[in-house]
Amino acid sequence: MGAAVTIPAIPRGRQRYGLLLLSAVLLLVFQGVGPKGAVQQIGIAVLSSSSLLLALRAAQVRPGVVRAGVVFAGVVITISTLQALAGGIGDGVALAMNAALLVFGPPAVALGILRDLRASGHVRVEAVSGVLALYMLVGMVFAFLYGAIDRLGGPAFFSNGVEATASNCQYFSFITLTTVGYGDITAATDLGHTLAVLEALIGQIYLVTVVSLIVTNLGRSPRGAERPAGPSGVGGGT
Repeated sequence: MGAAVTIPAIPRGRQRYGLLLLSAVLLLVFQGVGPKGAVQQIGIAVLSSSSLLLALRAAQVRPGVVRAGVVFAGVVITISTLQALAGGIGDGVALAMNAALLVFGPPAVALGILRDLRASGHVRVEAVSGVLALYMLVGMVFAFLYGAIDRLGGPAFFSNGVEATASNCQYFSFITLTTVGYGDITAATDLGHTLAVLEALIGQIYLVTVVSLIVTNLGRSPRGAERPAGPSGVGGGT
């Protein structure tokens, strides 16, 4: 019999972070321009749940943690579906649960990236996908948080009568996270101002430290890697 043909495997890290980044992009697009109403609310819950589960997969956490994530995701989807179709639960509760769902995503992604860096010894392309996905998840968490605060009672979150729709909350969150600061939508309360400052600091510090460090070291060999042999057969020292 002939020799067996070996099919090269897809690098696990690239596959994990690529799917997570795709899920985060779909969530951003759907929340921004998706059909309003029940369809959007249910779709956001499903995509948020997918992002969390993909983040847990990327981190290669224990099976028990994954099972807990699946249960939590199922609860959030159920509550969001009931609210979208029947009402009575409250938009604020559904949004708060979406925020709670995604808040576990960034730590899981960070853990997965650190494990990959320690295992490989240097920065690969898939790590870039991971840090970008983490950045987008942070923006989504704040977007859900802003909407939940507006819906859970008290004064309106945005000033000048701007409605805290899913699209507006996402727009404000990413404009704040990236420190663009158009100023067309602003927070109206002290709590809103404080959260916006916190998000801006997270976004700026993350970009100038984590992302710049990852990109700068992309493809570099690990420290202490074997150097080319010199004339004596050892590392090319003098």
